[in-house]
Amino acid sequence: MSQPTILVADDHAIVKEGLVSLLKQHKFDIVGSVGDGISLMEEARRLRPDIIIADISMPGLSGLEALDRLRAEHLPCKMILLTMHRDPDLAARAVRAGASGFLLKDGAGEELVAAIEQVTQGRLYLTPAVTREVMERMARSEEDAPPELTTRQLEVLRLILAGHRMKEIAAVLELSPRTVESHKYEIMDLLGVHSTAELVRYALKHRLIPE
Repeated sequence: MSQPTILVADDHAIVKEGLVSLLKQHKFDIVGSVGDGISLMEEARRLRPDIIIADISMPGLSGLEALDRLRAEHLPCKMILLTMHRDPDLAARAVRAGASGFLLKDGAGEELVAAIEQVTQGRLYLTPAVTREVMERMARSEEDAPPELTTRQLEVLRLILAGHRMKEIAAVLELSPRTVESHKYEIMDLLGVHSTAELVRYALKHRLIPE
């Protein structure tokens, strides 16, 4: 059986190169590597890889946004998402969106190889660090309590509700504006809203930020 073709997407060059090197050692067929979500989509359309391994937080489009677009365009690529954060809610959101795998970056060595093998066989791979919690969240009804946000996401949301702009939030939290934008879009993805106005309305309605 031939190895699956793989496209790697990560905005951190060292991480991207490390993933490509690891996968090549295991004789996987790496057809390309990119550093942002827009390039991911362009290469996915051009190369039609079997599997895309992508960081969730990337400039241009997040991994989740790219996944949504892949599904909307009916591209047959399977996607394995990587993140630095042990976040069961984010993992559950990824699975609901159609991800075939969800791994933590600090475990993306031999575990990634195992994940690719599982995904190639048509199975879902979840890192053991979040499996139980993700299953619990997947079992909830949609009417249950809104998704839990991380501490950092709550900090960003609090400042958005206070009327601050992205650059101001970045200065307050000592982050780059790009990182703040990434957090904002992850929050929007998680809550299922599509604009800042919708995000504000949702946050106020569900009292996501304690008064």
